[in-house]
Amino acid sequence: MDVHRCRFVNYQPSAINALAFSHPKPKSSKHAASAKLAVGRANGDIEIWNPLNGTWHQELVIRGGRDRSIDGLVWVNEPDQDLGDGRVVIGKSRLFSIGYTSTVTEWDLEKGKPKRHASGQHGDIWCIAAQPSAPGQESQKLVAGTINGELVIYSVEDGDLNFQRVLVKSTTKKSQMVSITFQSRKVAIVGCSDGTVRAYDMSGKLLRRMTVGADLVNGSKDVIIWCVKCLPNGDIVSGDSTGEVCIWDGKTYTQLQRMSSHKQDVLSLATSIDGTSILSGGMDRRTYLHKKDDQWAKAWGRRYHDHDVKAMASFEYGRTSVVVAGGPDSNLVIIPLREMGREKHRTISNLPQQPAIVSASKSRFIISWWEREVHIWALPHNAEEIRDKSPNTPTLNQNRKLLKTIVVKGDSNISSATVNEDGTLLIVSTATDIKAFRLEHQDPVKPSDLKLSSLDLPAKLTSSGASHVRLSPDSKWLCIVQEGTRVLVAKLDWTAVENEDPKISLHAQKLTRLRRNIPKWVAQGGLGGYDRNITHVAFAADSAMLATADLAGYIDTWVLEDTAQPSQSSGEDEAEDDASEDSSDEDEDEAAVEGRWARNSNGKLLPKLPSAPAVLSFSNSSDVLLAITCNWNLLAFDPRKGSLTRWSRQHPRKALPAPIQDLLDHAKGVLWQGERVWVYGVSYLLMLDMSQNIAEPTDENGSSAVQLASGTKRKRKGPTSGAGGDMGGEAPFARNYRKYVNGEWEDVQMEEAPGREDDSDVESENGAELSQLRNGDETGDMSASGERMSWWITHKYRPIFGVVPLNTTEKSIEVALVERPIWDVEMAETYYDSDKWRGR
Repeated sequence: MDVHRCRFVNYQPSAINALAFSHPKPKSSKHAASAKLAVGRANGDIEIWNPLNGTWHQELVIRGGRDRSIDGLVWVNEPDQDLGDGRVVIGKSRLFSIGYTSTVTEWDLEKGKPKRHASGQHGDIWCIAAQPSAPGQESQKLVAGTINGELVIYSVEDGDLNFQRVLVKSTTKKSQMVSITFQSRKVAIVGCSDGTVRAYDMSGKLLRRMTVGADLVNGSKDVIIWCVKCLPNGDIVSGDSTGEVCIWDGKTYTQLQRMSSHKQDVLSLATSIDGTSILSGGMDRRTYLHKKDDQWAKAWGRRYHDHDVKAMASFEYGRTSVVVAGGPDSNLVIIPLREMGREKHRTISNLPQQPAIVSASKSRFIISWWEREVHIWALPHNAEEIRDKSPNTPTLNQNRKLLKTIVVKGDSNISSATVNEDGTLLIVSTATDIKAFRLEHQDPVKPSDLKLSSLDLPAKLTSSGASHVRLSPDSKWLCIVQEGTRVLVAKLDWTAVENEDPKISLHAQKLTRLRRNIPKWVAQGGLGGYDRNITHVAFAADSAMLATADLAGYIDTWVLEDTAQPSQSSGEDEAEDDASEDSSDEDEDEAAVEGRWARNSNGKLLPKLPSAPAVLSFSNSSDVLLAITCNWNLLAFDPRKGSLTRWSRQHPRKALPAPIQDLLDHAKGVLWQGERVWVYGVSYLLMLDMSQNIAEPTDENGSSAVQLASGTKRKRKGPTSGAGGDMGGEAPFARNYRKYVNGEWEDVQMEEAPGREDDSDVESENGAELSQLRNGDETGDMSASGERMSWWITHKYRPIFGVVPLNTTEKSIEVALVERPIWDVEMAETYYDSDKWRGR
């Protein structure tokens, strides 16, 4: 496989401003299984993550928009409903956010969009907290603090959201409400910008005003209480702009202890469920663990982040005990709480789980997007031309061209994009619109040759936007997923008249999904039909079959039929509940379309996936459908038969080689080369030959012959608390880093681990490389025993943003592998202490 190693494709991740678990301290295994982590980012995006016993899967991304920001998140959980006989329906979970405006927003996770907004006659909201629930007292309130020193109450009763009243109105605007938490159902604790921590009851009465005192180190008079938390015994913990963590007695409201923890502001706090541990994160990029013996004291400290530690959230249930932290460096860091100092942390890349990059292989275009921008790149010359050393051969640096940058009109960020193989049609979707562009170009591609024109689409089809759009390989069909669960397939008709703008018409058909008889008490806890959100769409190579997969693990398939043939779909009893709504306007065009889509008659035989899918893809040489789940089950289906393939039956998860089973990062995508499939994640590139039995190689004694030095990872030892595993020895692997020498940054590569062989023929120039990986076929290298390799893995490339094909044949494949190293990410300025090693 020829690899164009690219670092010039832009992608700017957004800072993490807020974190919140729906069930930070679950009461039962059902609550723990339904627990979700909400991540709020500075560009207005909200991500929903599932801890999945330590696998941390990004399930849903609700796109934000221009001038929007998520600066606070809070969940409200309604009481459980007991149906008897041990059947319990988990109470509904509702997610609310603020964004430094006077508005509170509730989010519809089933449809992936805002559900309702509420605002009142008050200043911008800076902090928000939910009133704790109590048995027999079902109603809960949201209490928010404003920039004008007000406390306001919002009601969430009866599934609604309404501004109720101003609880506290400040006589002066010098004091802002910066942080808030609840000590009990009747007492709210507020951190203010005047150096005070205040306790209010729910009638608005000030119970106590606690002052932290002056800044003894820097002499500042303006002390800000950035964060407050309450321990189970009622004691209060505060973190302020002096870098100190203060402990307050929960009964007398007096200061018990004052600890100088950080060199700069303490921005976030997290506490353990038993109240014996406090974690603090600061502007000095440090995270400290505080433990109590006779008094509270620092027990552990480390720098996990490259920037401020702005947000923290804890989650504890059973063996799982972690704190999730984030900030302007945009990476999620999973820190062990109970086992801190004995287990490793885990950093989850800021790159999206579903790559924001596609390619037009026949025209050699690479198209990437973030927020509202689309970038079109071209790699005009193939690998053979670059390897040619003639004088006219282009250099690697000359083999990349930015052809166009498109800024999509509107306020919503891009949710999905797709392009046909010829690179002539580009479809871009947001939460509110779908846009189409025609690309006119010649071969070879030159920037001046690319002409871009917008195509008008029917308003009735595009008014609801789309979460996913996908063009079929023959460019005749467009699949659109709206509101998470609604599937449309549109027939594309081109009309090109000389001296006139090209026109495109869509004749849409609504597809019905199979009915899944899921009892209400078994369904996704607290989130209704959230788990039926479609996350993956795939067309077969011949464009005659379509498949979708949802978070619950159900796969639906449809086949393309001639309109003259009777439909193969079963009776109406198999139609999905949400698909039996009143018919849409698009159905009236169905008869005018040549060919129609019907449910695959054997689609109901496809089993439910063991967990949510990470990848769904059809083979390019057959109708084999490959699904890779979040817990690394590789399932290959024959959809027309409704069964697993022979290879898949012979290779359950436990039969895969240990280096594959031990991968922590989820699969992000696959590329097919005949029977060989290339799987990539953020930190690895893996090859599996599905025509062979995949077995871990052994030496003469029958023991594993896999060398850790070849890029595989050592198997994790023992159970973990949900972070990165115990602190055992790890095998070294090659890693690139940057070194500051004589006022300039230099790229340095660490020495290769002993016994590692060079597996590439590399030429580097300004962040671009051309590599030739081992294929293990008749034209490539064989394994040590002289046999064709059945699997192969490397961790050489990282972090991988995406891998897209430029040319594919049965015997060879050419791809563009896009990396986004940390030093290419722009971040805001931060505080630098004496041991700061790099500025941004």
